[in-house]
Amino acid sequence: MSNPIELYYWPTPNGWKISIALEEMGLPYEVKLINIGAGDQFAPEFLKIAPNNRMPAIIDPDGPDGAPISVFESGAILQYLARKTGQFYGETERDRVAVEEWLMWQMGGLGPMAGQAHHFLKYAPAMDPPQDLPYAKDRYRTEVARLYGVMDRRLAGNRYLAGDFFSIADMACWGWASLWEGQQQDLDDKPHLARWLEEVGARPAVQRGRAVAAERRSNLQDDRKAQDLLFKR
Repeated sequence: MSNPIELYYWPTPNGWKISIALEEMGLPYEVKLINIGAGDQFAPEFLKIAPNNRMPAIIDPDGPDGAPISVFESGAILQYLARKTGQFYGETERDRVAVEEWLMWQMGGLGPMAGQAHHFLKYAPAMDPPQDLPYAKDRYRTEVARLYGVMDRRLAGNRYLAGDFFSIADMACWGWASLWEGQQQDLDDKPHLARWLEEVGARPAVQRGRAVAAERRSNLQDDRKAQDLLFKR
């Protein structure tokens, strides 16, 4: 039995990527909660493994050559775990190229844009003083809609994002896309995306990963201290 991986985590779409991956891959892990609303991400000990003061991060005591390794950035963690286990990265080089395309698409597009949509649609108007910015709200709502259109067209001809196999690219995208209502999106014209969301969300390991520390999710609209930590530093 391998030693458990230490998962530095908070229940957000970025955190879910790794808890889902660990569940899907059957790897033992120990959760180390990083309460981003309380400022845990700025602790010096955490910065040693996550210099960008963002979770998730991991420490794998059974790293390359048997020596421990820490990994930060969710996309890099997913790639590391997929290589370590030989799972969810495809069988051929063409498969791996497709996985990496859609993983990078999530890292550079869907995640940042959906995150900005959440910020300007939900959190900024609730700040003190309120920051209700129609241009920003429309900008990110529209861009997220465009990105979901890209996904829908891809999924029209493919069961999953990289092809006919479930991969780390799906794990990366699902958490963000599952929050489409908070991004003020409409899936009525995106049936393939809706099908994918339901299919991925029905996977037992996805459900277990999504449930990790779910009770700790809070309403940032009402938490002034967390707003200051997350949005003003």
